[in-house]
Amino acid sequence: MNLSLEYLIREPKTILDKNPLILLLHGYGSNEADLFSFASELPDEYYIISARAPYDMQYGSYAWYAINFDADENKFSDLDQARESRDLIANFVEELIANFPIDQDNVTLLGFSQGAILSYAIALSHPEKIKNIIALSGYANEDIMETNYTKNDFSNLRIFHSHGTVDQVIPIEWARKTGPFLKNLNINATYKEYPVGHGVAPQNFYDFKNWLVEGK
Repeated sequence: MNLSLEYLIREPKTILDKNPLILLLHGYGSNEADLFSFASELPDEYYIISARAPYDMQYGSYAWYAINFDADENKFSDLDQARESRDLIANFVEELIANFPIDQDNVTLLGFSQGAILSYAIALSHPEKIKNIIALSGYANEDIMETNYTKNDFSNLRIFHSHGTVDQVIPIEWARKTGPFLKNLNINATYKEYPVGHGVAPQNFYDFKNWLVEGK
């Protein structure tokens, strides 16, 4: 099966006519094995598919888009690459639905950091394709959403987003701006903070898992 992204897969343990999907999107400099460690703990009826980002940084590290530093050590993101990855992942979801018995009305994106930023961009650009997003240690960046995204219907979209209060990579302030941004779009969103850095606390995992199960 020749799909556009490399991936790892856990087949559902409970087989339905069509099974829901959780697509895992790792952070900058990581790979598809990272979030896949969650797979065995996620509900049995889901396809769990972890995608590898397209840009090879060597030594098993990959990125969805480049992050560059200027002479003053300011970080800036390659927004063109980010938009390309947004479309690449949206297309990958369609490929998965075409190749596996996946319920196209029950697709969840679970992203960490760069993967979370892209999860927002994909879901807000294509809310008809995505039911849930779980955005860990990220934020919503309008610059990588499709131009007319505000005209979309978000009534079926649910979002769980969370952040570490001492995150040294993506400031907590950026994440805190996302809640009002989503509320302004009337999107059903749950936000939580944890006393950790740029990572996923055990309590964070249990909270988003419970949120996912309750929203069936």
